[in-house]
Amino acid sequence: MKSSLWRGHVLPFTVLLGLLAAATLAGDYLLHRLDLVWVGRYLGIPGTLLIIGSLYYSARKRKWVSTGDPKSLLKMHEFGTWLGSLMVLIHAGIHFNAILPWLATVAMGVNVISGLVGKMLLHQSRQHVQGERERFQLRGLSKTEVEQAVFWDAVALGAMAQWRKVHIPIFIVFSVLALGHIVSIFLFWGWV
Repeated sequence: MKSSLWRGHVLPFTVLLGLLAAATLAGDYLLHRLDLVWVGRYLGIPGTLLIIGSLYYSARKRKWVSTGDPKSLLKMHEFGTWLGSLMVLIHAGIHFNAILPWLATVAMGVNVISGLVGKMLLHQSRQHVQGERERFQLRGLSKTEVEQAVFWDAVALGAMAQWRKVHIPIFIVFSVLALGHIVSIFLFWGWV
């Protein structure tokens, strides 16, 4: 049975994003309620390390490293960035102390959303084009006729596959802002 667009793609996206928001609010609330706000101050460190570690998938995909199963690494990338983002969001809390950390937090949020949208839209588009190919093959069309029939869908899919050209610059902006925040912490806390 073919799942609907809503149930198969929009709902999981909404649930993942809603879960991230709810877990962030719950985590921040609990830390305040238990008088453990100081823990939130340090959650940015493991969160950032998880996000950095999840970039191993990108290095593997670009063949900068040769070890690791790409599918497993993609799952690690998705989970690591989600969990790392959760920790960073709890770290940010609802405190408005400075503009740089909030700019980094907003850039991270946009990056998470672009990653989820890209992943889910690309997956749905691939399924659609493959389904169309199979439907035309069942109707008895030749391989050439099938490829002609799905040509524009395949072109659109190719264009959508370029979403990384948006996702990666957003990640770079996030990285620069986060690095600026980290350097300022080192300077203001006297760690340097």
